[in-house]
Amino acid sequence: MVTGFVLLGFSGNQLSLFPFFLCTYIITVGGNLSIIITYKLSPSLHTPMYFFLANFSLLEILYVSSTVPKMLSSLLSDCKVISFIGCAVQMYCVLLFGGTECYMLAAMAYDRYNAICHPLLYTLIMKEKVCIQHIVGSYVIGAANSLIHTVFTFSLPFCGSNEIDHFFCDVPPVLELSCQDIWVNKLVIFVVGGCVVIGSFIVTMISYVEIISKILKLHSASGKKKTFATCSSHSIAVTIFYGSAIFMYFRPKSSYRIGQNSVVSLMYTVIAPLLNPFIYSLRNKEVKSNIKNIFFKKIKF
Repeated sequence: MVTGFVLLGFSGNQLSLFPFFLCTYIITVGGNLSIIITYKLSPSLHTPMYFFLANFSLLEILYVSSTVPKMLSSLLSDCKVISFIGCAVQMYCVLLFGGTECYMLAAMAYDRYNAICHPLLYTLIMKEKVCIQHIVGSYVIGAANSLIHTVFTFSLPFCGSNEIDHFFCDVPPVLELSCQDIWVNKLVIFVVGGCVVIGSFIVTMISYVEIISKILKLHSASGKKKTFATCSSHSIAVTIFYGSAIFMYFRPKSSYRIGQNSVVSLMYTVIAPLLNPFIYSLRNKEVKSNIKNIFFKKIKF
């Protein structure tokens, strides 16, 4: 019986990848942390939109920290073993933060929908209590989804190969190692995973359909541009995250290629958290202005 797993990671000279992923991790944590600090130190940003953004940045830090540190240690070492319990914990954390991100993106889309389609009622609808409920609800759904997948996966017997064709313990590559029929697990992925990923994606798309409909009704070209700018950053984040996640978990097995899991998973576990600070800060004048003010105040001090 398997008591531990070997994370194969990436093909080729893995040591040469270490500087790239180390810099990526530092930039990701630093960039998302700067958004959180900017939100805390800028009273003008204490609105529902930036409250969600600060919590989303915290989630991105937790998300990338659940995979990259272990990957970095594996790149430096010839020993790429992860224990059975360690693999289960990592899978739980990755699915927890990934599932939470699905519904936090949906909550952010709902916030933009109310801001654009119901501007006069916005402050009444998106009260602080409601925003907190959205955040807590996202984590509860993420935790439940993660628990179900982790329990179903690690209740299987593993008595053959222990080499995971991935850089972290994810559900599809771990299921490939089971010496038992995994049709129940596949059903769980499509039903439970589908409810979480596809369900939140539908909520997000409905919000965007209403937003686009509202924008098209505006007569002023400058008004359309300004209104669209308030949700363009979020739409980019949604496209990157959902596109890669849906392809990873819901593509037919016939399209599977060796090493493809690692490449696709990089998009939503590493690249998306890396791009988050740039997407939301470089495309947002208010965030950029507050970051500059805080930075120059610190320099003068």
